[in-house]
Amino acid sequence: MKRETRNRKKQKSSQNRLDQERLSKALLNLYGIMSRLRGPDGCPWDAQQTDSTVKMYLLEEAYEVLDAVERGGPEAVCQELGDLLFQILFLARLAEERGEFALLNVMEGVGKKMIHRHPHVFGTGRLESPEEVAENWARIKDRERGTSEPMSSQLRSVPMDLPALLRAHRLIERVSKTGFYPSDGSRVWEKIEEALQVLKRSLLSDDRGGLGEGLGHLIFYLVDLARCWDLNAEHLLREINRKFIDDVEKRMDEETTGSPEGMPNPPKLSGKNSNGTTRSSEENWSVTKKRKP
Repeated sequence: MKRETRNRKKQKSSQNRLDQERLSKALLNLYGIMSRLRGPDGCPWDAQQTDSTVKMYLLEEAYEVLDAVERGGPEAVCQELGDLLFQILFLARLAEERGEFALLNVMEGVGKKMIHRHPHVFGTGRLESPEEVAENWARIKDRERGTSEPMSSQLRSVPMDLPALLRAHRLIERVSKTGFYPSDGSRVWEKIEEALQVLKRSLLSDDRGGLGEGLGHLIFYLVDLARCWDLNAEHLLREINRKFIDDVEKRMDEETTGSPEGMPNPPKLSGKNSNGTTRSSEENWSVTKKRKP
């Protein structure tokens, strides 16, 4: 029995070494492909690319990975991750050509960072919950900077190119930790009710500016409400978009009257016609629909 156990351990150790060798070989091969494409006898298209062009492909590939995770199987995710990895290698190659840094620096840097920020795994620290880990991560980041970063800098460091719902989530998340912007469900719900009243008044008075501002506030508060319940509005809306498409596809061949089940119904609002008479809810909805965004 002991001999069989030792044999299994040897086989596992041998397999791990083989996997490491394959991983190293695959990475070096992929980087060699990139070097060849950018080389003197390489591809004219690849040789023409810059940081500005590659970053757009990087963003596109990142969204395709996200789409594959949500809708595709393992094969699709694997393929899209490969495409994303190639764009990362591309940017690293461009930096290396300019003498700024190389892929090796990227990999060594992130490796050191992950070890340093997980002392409960790689050191002697002990953390029990995800919340404790997040708080300790923030403290370590502050120590790395040498000083506590002002809140304004923390907010401005949230990438502008993030989807708006996700960026709002991150902004609220950061500022709520300071106590400057207390975020709790009851307070947020009051804000939502206020925003709804503003929307109603704007609709009834045909105030397009007020309507836009009210909608913006409402969306922001809804993002905050989702966060209060450990939800992410970006993910929620992506799911609803998917379900909406599925629902439309199912109903394309159906003959319906009025608003189909699951589709938005006209709001129960009234308004005034030009002659002073009261519009019905349906008439008011028709006027609203005619307004171009």
